[in-house]
Amino acid sequence: MSYQLLKQDQLFYQRFLKSNGFYKGKLDGIWGPRTDAADMAFSEQSKHIAEAEGQFDTRSESNILTLSPKVQVLARRFLTLALQAGWDVRIISGTRTYAEQNILFRKGRYGDPGPRVTNARGGQSNHNFGIAWDIGLFESGSYITAVSKYKTIASHILPQLPNLEWGGHWKSFPDMPHYEHKATVDGVAQVRSHFEEGKAYV
Repeated sequence: MSYQLLKQDQLFYQRFLKSNGFYKGKLDGIWGPRTDAADMAFSEQSKHIAEAEGQFDTRSESNILTLSPKVQVLARRFLTLALQAGWDVRIISGTRTYAEQNILFRKGRYGDPGPRVTNARGGQSNHNFGIAWDIGLFESGSYITAVSKYKTIASHILPQLPNLEWGGHWKSFPDMPHYEHKATVDGVAQVRSHFEEGKAYV
């Protein structure tokens, strides 16, 4: 989702801002002066991060701006390393609201003929908390799905970014395009609890 769409779920966005230290008010889902000030501070810090770490293609930028500031830094360093190695890699997914996650969860279920793309409902994915992103690899403008190439990217970049985790290591549902910043608490349930209370977890 884009940064502008992220702000449409006001309670979700307040939780995001508060857990990242920008919002100090009550989590009430009402956009008031404190939410506005927190949004401006978040936008300003995101701008400084982009200036310091480098800027990328439009799609990547749109998704990076939905991530927590520490994760924005990691995502930009990831892209820098990938591009320096000669890969055309873009960030094609960032933060999702719970509602967006539930839409993805329904794919391939409840009569939807498409393939299942996630086992996580809303609130069960680190994409819901601003710490995860998905990449796409492109060659000559075409999206590439070859598993071996995503493994090559991961093997090159992971040793250089110790705070980075890769979905390709998951045993039950390997997710080759998925990366996430390591959280300071264990498990998605704990991350969700911190997020909903506006506490830091990254």
